[in-house]
Amino acid sequence: MTSTGSASELRRTLGVGDAVVIGLGSMVGAGIFAALGPAARAAESGLLLGLAVAAVVAYCNAMASARLAAMYPASGGTYVYGRERLGPFWGYLAGWSFVVGKTASCAAMALTVGAYVWPGQAHAVAVAAVVALTAVNYGGVQKSAWVTRVIVAVVLAVLASVVVVCLGSGASDAGRLGVGTSGGVGGVLQAAGLLFFAFAGYARIATLGEEVRDPARTIPRAIPLALGIALAVYVCVAVAVLSVLGAGGLGRAGAPLADAVRAAGVPGLVPVVRVGAAVAALGSLLALILGVSRTTLAMARDRHLPGALSAVHPRFQVPHRAELAVGAVVATLAATVDVRGAIGFSSFGVLAYYAVANASAWTLSSAPTARALPAVGLLGCVVLAFSLPAVSVVVGAGVLAVGVGAYGVRRWVGGR
Repeated sequence: MTSTGSASELRRTLGVGDAVVIGLGSMVGAGIFAALGPAARAAESGLLLGLAVAAVVAYCNAMASARLAAMYPASGGTYVYGRERLGPFWGYLAGWSFVVGKTASCAAMALTVGAYVWPGQAHAVAVAAVVALTAVNYGGVQKSAWVTRVIVAVVLAVLASVVVVCLGSGASDAGRLGVGTSGGVGGVLQAAGLLFFAFAGYARIATLGEEVRDPARTIPRAIPLALGIALAVYVCVAVAVLSVLGAGGLGRAGAPLADAVRAAGVPGLVPVVRVGAAVAALGSLLALILGVSRTTLAMARDRHLPGALSAVHPRFQVPHRAELAVGAVVATLAATVDVRGAIGFSSFGVLAYYAVANASAWTLSSAPTARALPAVGLLGCVVLAFSLPAVSVVVGAGVLAVGVGAYGVRRWVGGR
């Protein structure tokens, strides 16, 4: 396929570096600023164990996604893989899980921007952020990649400052890093499920498969590279913050990274951390809108969503109607609903999405060695999904049931 493509195709312009940056923009985002506190409350001294479990499951999922994306380089990610390897229902279930869960995440990230930039007008700022980033995405994926590159650079600089300040301060104590299981096995698994939310951004690379140059080579390189960089960053930040606050202090912290630099004796860095959190949330929101709109495009092509959403702009070669529809829904949610509590539900949906990815990768080969990682990934997704807070499990399962019901009704009407 050429870079120009037909009127219904997206333009292949992203190289390895662009794909890695988009993945990092999704992973090294607001999650690291917000997820450490709730995870520490759940796991207590087992926080680093929870991070390790989340990383293992994320690695298995990433390898499954990379293998599948190289074979099926089309927009939609696991929606396409499930459809091709397991059947239409499983592809639909993956797409439904992704679109609904990540739409809620988009609104949560937008409200995070508003909360950090102008707490008194959080909803208005959130809507403005959605409108601005939808406009960036509308102009073409290369513009999105360029903006994401700037955001990633800023966020990494802020996180590096936090690590240096915390580890270099007199308040740092290696004794606070002791790894235990005071929160119990259930607490470690719940922490892993919450931290997995911050790792899930590598899916954005796969959902952009139709816009990547030489996808069979680019995607398998970009996904593990982005995941490896994100893991290194998370480990450094978690160790630095724990060394200053300890598991108990981290669990009680409202803004963990800001509280850590304040405890390290550098309160002047707190505003910088707040800016970094806002920029990180913008990066996550940009990449989320990209991913949701591409999955919407793929589902519209198969008529699981209105066919009009499958249109591709003749000049910019982006799914412009899908992007505008996603932007409108997210802006409405951000203006009217506080969805920050939906992070657990989003994690449930994402884990269901990756369960389908691992099951799809299982079918690629009958060799036991080739099936080992997908098996571990599938089991890990199921265990972590049902280790989340009960309300997240109930709401997540309910929303998935609604999607299954809608699929059944559509098939029944189509059969008649």
